Amino acid sequence: MSGYFELVDAPDGGYRIRMLDGTGKLMAISVTFPTKRAAVAGVSRAREIAGTGLIRDRSHEARGSRNGKVSHGPVGHGINHGAAGHGTQAAAGS
Repeated sequence: MSGYFELVDAPDGGYRIRMLDGTGKLMAISVTFPTKRAAVAGVSRAREIAGTGLIRDRSHEARGSRNGKVSHGPVGHGINHGAAGHGTQAAAGS
């Protein structure tokens, strides 16, 4: 099932990207971009990250593990179980 991206006006000015699944269910919303051109570039970055990015587990279950080792999940993406607050996190916007 293929999803899609929507460019929408951000409430504080600028633009946001909404990622929806094939049924139209909201999966993610981006940070605010100042221009449409920047938002379109953000879609390109999101596509690259989604296709190649590792999963960093920041859930409460992973917080007890501080070894920083990467394990491989069922789809072959590495899952970083490092300490919470270290490394980068995906921007999800609000």
